[in-house]
Amino acid sequence: MIKHDELITMKAIAICFKPYLKPEEALIYCNLGRTQFAKNCEEHGIFKNNSGYYKREELDKMLSDEASIIAEKTKKMKVR
Repeated sequence: MIKHDELITMKAIAICFKPYLKPEEALIYCNLGRTQFAKNCEEHGIFKNNSGYYKREELDKMLSDEASIIAEKTKKMKVR
């Protein structure tokens, strides 16, 4: 029989190889609370697809601290 700790470890490893993550899996993958996750996703322009999944590549960009969409757009704006 599989121990509870081993089961959790196997789920965590499986999450790392999935291209699309459910919202609960995305929270675990990013190691953020629900509020922080929602705020960071909004800042970086990351949304769920029609099936309700997050794309892992976009989450990786968010976690690597690349410039957010909002920051990029404000740099392009000209202030008069």
